[in-house]
Amino acid sequence: MTRLFDLDWQLIADASLMIVAVFVLFLAMSYFLFNPARKLMSDRKEKIRGELESAKQDMEEADRLKQEYETKLREIDKEAEVILSDARKKALENENRIVAEAKEEAARILDRARTESELEKQKVADDVKREIIAVAAVMAGKLVTASIDTAVQNQLIDETLKEMGDKTWLR
Repeated sequence: MTRLFDLDWQLIADASLMIVAVFVLFLAMSYFLFNPARKLMSDRKEKIRGELESAKQDMEEADRLKQEYETKLREIDKEAEVILSDARKKALENENRIVAEAKEEAARILDRARTESELEKQKVADDVKREIIAVAAVMAGKLVTASIDTAVQNQLIDETLKEMGDKTWLR
């Protein structure tokens, strides 16, 4: 009998043994090579997933911090505006206080000037009175020494008054 493809029991046994050996070799390689590779791939996959989660959390934290900083910046702007407003108010108050003090000082200076002018007027009036007394004493001396009549006396008084002037009597 001629064999088709030279199949005999020995060939079938060798082929079966080779199939079993390849299968065992596949199992051994799967255990020693494929499982570590799968484990490495799954670990890498988990690491990447963890890094993505961490990046997502970091982004959320960054967004939260950004919002917080923007809020703080707005508050700082408001606080700066309040500080500037207070400074303006204090400056206006100081300006008003300084103006009021200047007005008071001006009023005191005017009062002092009025007082000094009144004293000066009084001094001038006293000087005029002294001069009138001196003139009257001179006139009395002249009257006594001259023993003149009343017409001459009136003439001397008129001359004396003209010398002193009319404005002296109006004060």
